[in-house]
Formats: sequence, C-alpha cells, structure tokens
Amino acid sequence: MSPGQVAVEALTHLIRDVKIFRALILGELEKGQSQFQALCFVTQLQHNEIIPSEAMAKLRQKNPRAVRQAEEVRGPEQLHMDVAVNFTRGGLLSPHLHNVCAEAADAIYTRQEDVRFWLEQGVDSSVFEALPKAPEQVELPRCGQMGDRGKPCTCHYGLSLAWYPCMLKYCHSRERPTPYKCGIRSCQKSYSFDFYVPQRQLCLWDEDP
Repeated sequence: MSPGQVAVEALTHLIRDVKIFRALILGELEKGQSQFQALCFVTQLQHNEIIPSEAMAKLRQKNPRAVRQAEEVRGPEQLHMDVAVNFTRGGLLSPHLHNVCAEAADAIYTRQEDVRFWLEQGVDSSVFEALPKAPEQVELPRCGQMGDRGKPCTCHYGLSLAWYPCMLKYCHSRERPTPYKCGIRSCQKSYSFDFYVPQRQLCLWDEDP
C-alpha cells in the first residue's frame, strides 16, 4: 500500500459462523483515483476464535479513548479469496452483510472452503459466484507487476487487527473450587488477502512487486 493511502476501517461482524472484514482505502486524487475504495472479505468464524457474544455484550471500557496493547500476538494468516459474494443475496449468509458491505457491493470476496461449509449449513448457492481463473499452468500476475491498468491480475491487500477480545480469562481462588471468569484477554492478528480483479485499475494500491 502506498504512503498516501490508509485503511481507515477494518471491522469484524459475527453471525452464524460468519466473519466479515471491511476495509476502506483512501484514493490518491493526483493519480486519478476516487475518494475511497471499499473491500469486504467474508470467512468462516472458527470456534474459540473470539469470545462468546454474550460476553461481548457485557464489555465495558472504562476509558474508551485509551490506546490499548494486545496481550497476545497471533500468527499471520494468508487467504486466497477465489469466490465472489452476491451482494443482493448476501443477506442469506449474514443479515449484517448489507449494512457492513454496502459500499463494497461489487468487491465482496470469500473462499471455496468456506463456501463448502456454508452450503452444508443450508445457505443457498445463489449467494456465491466463482471468480475467473487463469489458464492451467499459467499464474495470473500480481497487480503490482502489471503495467496495463485494463488487464486482470491478482490483487493483494493486508490488514491488521491491533486489538480484539479473543479469549476469556479464568482465575483461581481459595474460596472457589473451580476457575471462574474474571476478565477478557486481547489479541493482535494480521491478515493477507489475494483475490482476482478484472482490471489493474481496481487495485492501484498494490504497487510492490
């Protein structure tokens, strides 16, 4: 990502084993880019990846303006997004998708392995559409290596969640025979997404080879 562009928002919304990341990328007007570009990445929420929703509802920050440091740094995750999510049908996957991804209606991505899981859960197949693939034995070039802005390429986008509630803390005491919930542990994690775009113009931030 070039210095003039910033990911101004990266949010996670949870419903029925669905995790949604939204990123808003500021454009560089001197390069003819629009004011911002929105992306959404949808993946399966793994068990024990984040604290239960009922515990989340009880979260209260005594000092919401404080800059918080994660207690645990989890390993980075590389994800190849090879399926598009149909925005108009996305409510069948998650009722949050329409609100979270409204500005990224044509740029919502997921993975084949996640699609298989959701289909087994009864999600309608009309929600998903496979992205074009490069011919066999030919790898689609990275957008940062493409000179022609009108040709398809593989776009790369990385984001980092600096702080999120990932686990419950349990404490021990002489008065209680079993451990009890006494707090929330925070984590940090980075993600790297690769996905198909029909034109280099749609991935101008990916300038590093």
